Amino acid sequence: MKKIVIFALSLTMIISASSCSKSSGGSSSIASATSSSETTSDSTAAVSAETPAPKPLQNFMIDYERSCVKKHELTILDEPDKEAHTVRLEVREYDSQQILANIENDKEYYTDEVYQFNIDNVKANTNSEGVYSFFSRAFVDGEQIFGVLPDFNYNGGEIGYINGYQDENGNEILELKKFNDLDEYCDYEWEEMQKQEGASVTRSNYSIKKLKIVYEAVKNGTYEKIPEGVLPDQGWNTTPIVDVFDDHRKEWEFDREAVSAIKDSIDEIEMYDAELNTDFLVHVVLPPNYDKNKAYPVLFLTDAVWRFGNTPQLRKLMENGEASDVILVTLGYNYKIDGAGDYIRFAHLLCDRDLTTDFITNNLMPYLSENYRIDYENSTFFGHSNGGVLSHNMLFKSDQFDNQPFGRYIIGSPAFWGLYDDSNGRYILNPEQCVNDYDYFTRNQELNKKVFLCGGSQEDVDYITSYNGHDTTLEGLEHLKERLESHDADVTYKLYDSHHYQYIPEMLEEYLKTEYPPQK
Repeated sequence: MKKIVIFALSLTMIISASSCSKSSGGSSSIASATSSSETTSDSTAAVSAETPAPKPLQNFMIDYERSCVKKHELTILDEPDKEAHTVRLEVREYDSQQILANIENDKEYYTDEVYQFNIDNVKANTNSEGVYSFFSRAFVDGEQIFGVLPDFNYNGGEIGYINGYQDENGNEILELKKFNDLDEYCDYEWEEMQKQEGASVTRSNYSIKKLKIVYEAVKNGTYEKIPEGVLPDQGWNTTPIVDVFDDHRKEWEFDREAVSAIKDSIDEIEMYDAELNTDFLVHVVLPPNYDKNKAYPVLFLTDAVWRFGNTPQLRKLMENGEASDVILVTLGYNYKIDGAGDYIRFAHLLCDRDLTTDFITNNLMPYLSENYRIDYENSTFFGHSNGGVLSHNMLFKSDQFDNQPFGRYIIGSPAFWGLYDDSNGRYILNPEQCVNDYDYFTRNQELNKKVFLCGGSQEDVDYITSYNGHDTTLEGLEHLKERLESHDADVTYKLYDSHHYQYIPEMLEEYLKTEYPPQK
């Protein structure tokens, strides 16, 4: 559904609803992004004579991504705030005198009513410096909002816009539509949504609620201004990855008492990635007696919705002297996003695995390197199932990055068979490149990383209807082991008496004690 707000025909028709195409957003930071020279307040710790300060990784976050980072105390134990939303609005700015001149030049195309509306609108949204501003796109909790957006200086009251359409003869008709207030406009918009193909009452109600959030944020000044073009477009028919009216911390599996006992040792970090257009949530669990002047390996766990719950027990092993101290890092999502949902995991861990790899390697880990001393060579990255596909991707494309945040990788029960399932045709999944390990051994003679492959000995039956003639989970794991062994890689392989995921807590505890044994 598109409505055209016209201030001058020569202004290239300001369109308030974006086209239904999906763009990948900014360029990949592997080759083209520039680093940021900013550092955070925690990165100025004194150098220890015992542990020289590791060189921070090069950070490729754009300025806007950097501005979105928020580091604070743990909030997962707090009561959900369903009324809290992140509203981001893209603003375009023009010289108001030029716009007014264009309107005058095109006056013959307008009715008197449309002409005067355009003049009044430009003047009402021009600042003291003569800059006219309007909102071109809106996002609520990462989801793009469609419909007529509020004026830049909207403060409640009347809402108006120019509706452009063609008559039966193909002539462009410009029609002024006005509404007394937001409720009246939303009632009209709801009716218009019902006329669209595939419309439903539920979806229309959802869209109107989101639109109202945008108007309220503009009226109250509680939105974030974003640079033009920094976020990718989302089509009208794109499946939402967030539910802006829910809070998904109820899906997170953890022992509340155990987490409460160590909450003072946990930093919670909000991060935004423009290429994925996603708000991530990172938990950094510091070891007992953490010394900011020492360098620690990181044990990095994806799927924080489940793996964050493993961190208290892993930290307890350090407290009991059963393992050396490491920094535990879990990667999850803003609580508006269901991190346990198949859609989001399939999209980010498997389909968009290159963009997620880029985010972790060139944004997240460099940011952590500015705030904590990290022993990169001895740090471990772990992914399971779709996350196992991501871990495999990160390992075999690591040579294409300047940053090397991990020297070890755990690939757990990788769902390589998922690479053959693109039922909606949205992605190019390249399963052939995956089973060739992305030609890593064509580019390199050896793999200078340590790899642990693991799975559950009983898990093949768990997804028996999904293989469709391709390798089962365990067959894919076995073939990967064979390829690694053929190149004399440092690889360990173990199957646990388990189905697809039940072995993970045992595996992580065993891995921590074995790979990071207590120092004598």
